[in-house]
Amino acid sequence: MTPLRQRMIEDMKLRNLSPRTIEAYVMRVAGFARHFGRSPAALGREEVLEGLRPRGSPENDGPEPG
Repeated sequence: MTPLRQRMIEDMKLRNLSPRTIEAYVMRVAGFARHFGRSPAALGREEVLEGLRPRGSPENDGPEPG
């Protein structure tokens, strides 16, 4: 387990999140990292914003046809 993942889990335990919530959050972050092909620690603001936008939103579809 990476130090970043361990810290994330420890922080969530301190906040008394349920084990299932922790598991869901860890899996979501892992999927997010896989999508971008690098560690969450290496992702910047733009990647985070892209990941938060709903799929198929105008911001994720690229330029509008002209």
